[in-house]
Amino acid sequence: MKIVVAMSGGVDSSVAAALLAKAGHEVIGVSMQLYDQRDGKAAFGNCCTLDDLQDARRVASDIGIPHYIMNFERQFEETVVSNFVREYTVGRTPLPCTHCNSDLKFSTLLDRTLGLGAERVATGHYARVEQRADGRYMLKRGADPAKDQSYFLFSLNQAQLSHATFPVGGLNKMQVRDEAQRLGLRVAGKPDSQEICFIPDGNYAKFISSKNPSVMRKGNIVDQTGSCIGHHDGVHHFTIGQRKGLGISAPTPLYVLKLSPQTNTVVVGPRTQLEQTELTAIKTNWIACSAPTEWMQVRAQIRHRHTAAPGRVRELENGQAEFYFDEPQLAITPGQAVVFYDNDTVIGGGWIDAKS
Repeated sequence: MKIVVAMSGGVDSSVAAALLAKAGHEVIGVSMQLYDQRDGKAAFGNCCTLDDLQDARRVASDIGIPHYIMNFERQFEETVVSNFVREYTVGRTPLPCTHCNSDLKFSTLLDRTLGLGAERVATGHYARVEQRADGRYMLKRGADPAKDQSYFLFSLNQAQLSHATFPVGGLNKMQVRDEAQRLGLRVAGKPDSQEICFIPDGNYAKFISSKNPSVMRKGNIVDQTGSCIGHHDGVHHFTIGQRKGLGISAPTPLYVLKLSPQTNTVVVGPRTQLEQTELTAIKTNWIACSAPTEWMQVRAQIRHRHTAAPGRVRELENGQAEFYFDEPQLAITPGQAVVFYDNDTVIGGGWIDAKS
């Protein structure tokens, strides 16, 4: 089988490519150039830099497969970076990795993959794809709970899943590194990328203001009664549940409860006020079943590191869904994904919407 592997230059995608080549597949390595590096400077951070592209090229050479670099600069700017800036500007906390996965790796890259005559796209994600007896493709958690990335892949549709394969999804991280050592891959000890690739220093506010200076508007920090207790330099500095960096003192710890870009205010209050049981999701995608019109019992994950909690979900109009947790959860954040699970199977998911 001819398979295109998205090679980032890291250990996971390198092992994925090596395993497929070892299994006898015709493997083509592809790396994505996401930003202009002609001046020799890494405009963005610790992923997809020139060094990473070189690592991917060298690994491809070591395992004896062709390697190509595809220019996705325009698509990355439009679908990932611009969305990130826009979401923070309107008081939402975005999830750029999901947009990168669905809109680049499994959309634009898939189109080009099929153009090369390949049948599958492989990545180094810790997730699994299985096909049911009825032909439906299922997305499942990776075997390593600590590295599972199915949360970031919830928006993949049946057509994309039918062409997707995740060679390291059944392994844990230690097994992947051991395999890299055994295969003699030069990236076996390369550290994992931790921050968002285009903001390596983690200073989101600085990056957003550089892209959209209009967000730098001074406003008020208010309590739940509307009384002003502090000031801020723009709502893009904050996210729901944030405690540090508020610049205010109070007898008890205060947390960000709500962002109101329209009035340019940040509402803060005690931790208990972060607890909620309900949410509305928009742009839902259902993988394991059709959109449930009746209540369905599932477990919902509202952040990458959040432990999925039980509750019930049903579809509303216009691709929306409503979900109720059995027990209150902290900091349900607009702009993040909510992903619904049945054990290790992804039922579907959507984007958490702001409460009116």
